Amino acid sequence: MIPREIYLQKLRQIKDQNIIKVITGIRRSGKSTLLEAFKNELIASGTLPRNIIFLNFEERENLHLTDWTVLYDEIIKRVKNNKKHYVFLDEVQLVNDFEKLINGLFTKKHIDLYITGSNAYLLSSELATLLTGRYIAINLQPYSFKEYTLAYKEEKNIDRLFRKYINASSFPEAVTLAQSNESLANDYLLQSIYDTVVIKDIAQRYKLRNIHNLHRVISFVFDSIGSYISPTNIATELNKNSQKKISHNTIIKYLDFLTKSYILYPAPRFDIKGKELLTTNEKYYLVDLGLRNITVTNKYDADLGHKLENVVYFELLRRGGKVYAGKNNDREIDFVVQKPNNEREYYQVAFTINDEKTYKREISAFKNIKDNYPKYLLSLDFDNTNIDGIQKLNVIDWLLN
Repeated sequence: MIPREIYLQKLRQIKDQNIIKVITGIRRSGKSTLLEAFKNELIASGTLPRNIIFLNFEERENLHLTDWTVLYDEIIKRVKNNKKHYVFLDEVQLVNDFEKLINGLFTKKHIDLYITGSNAYLLSSELATLLTGRYIAINLQPYSFKEYTLAYKEEKNIDRLFRKYINASSFPEAVTLAQSNESLANDYLLQSIYDTVVIKDIAQRYKLRNIHNLHRVISFVFDSIGSYISPTNIATELNKNSQKKISHNTIIKYLDFLTKSYILYPAPRFDIKGKELLTTNEKYYLVDLGLRNITVTNKYDADLGHKLENVVYFELLRRGGKVYAGKNNDREIDFVVQKPNNEREYYQVAFTINDEKTYKREISAFKNIKDNYPKYLLSLDFDNTNIDGIQKLNVIDWLLN
């Protein structure tokens, strides 16, 4: 088992705090395993197993507990003394009226409550209203590159391993399967991730009749990671040579469904000079680059610049803060990160800046930013130098740091 240390550290920090711990993320990203690891830590540190209640609602033996009143009564029955009890509810969205369950358990002083779910309904406007100020969310993604290296300890060539990482899947189970058979890993991605999320989490939940159009939008967006897109230009491209037209409003809905299922993550545009969000165009990033292999013609080692951007985007999310695509006058900054302490960071990402034209383009984007917040230029070049206050870093070093 690969330790998910960055997430475990967050759980340790909020343990016993009077808030609901909500772990979200796409299916099969390791939420159940993370909870198991945290449960084992609690036991190792002296918590008695009988003071831990762990229920996964995808398991057959827990189906009778999916009525919230039955489940509530069962949990309260097991919390018999005044000792702290840790309650883990895995895939809680499968419980009917789970919001009422969560609110009821939260009022009990001796319960420390942890819940997971695989779609953004857990943080929908209705639930967020009910839990205002009473929850903290941890968004779990597939393996970071640092975690990925732990699965391939025998691989001593870190550059070769990174090429594999940006061309393959980093879902925990897919990584395990790929070590014995690459085609098995792709079958797993198609059947256990893509089909399940698209058909079950999206098509069935939202009662979509034209799944073909949904697949067309997915293929277009997967092929456009790191590029500015809008519902209008997606509709224009998809309707060019098609008799079945797809509307602007339908595309807006599909993009919303895909982000709520944690397949896509948006990076809205931020005007650095005007200090405001822009409503036109944004970038989308894909939760797992391996998913491109089953929806587009994804040649190994092709489109590396955008793949590298995708990797950096998710690493920035893991490190904390809101991540935007930046605009500074007529220049584009790949990422503007608004940190929780009101600090800000700027990032440019390039596969290499060894040629003069690329170097000037990447550096010039920073030149007219008037504040003194840190500026980073990430590439696969090996020199880590400071250029007029701009820190140039090797992206692999940065990912492993």
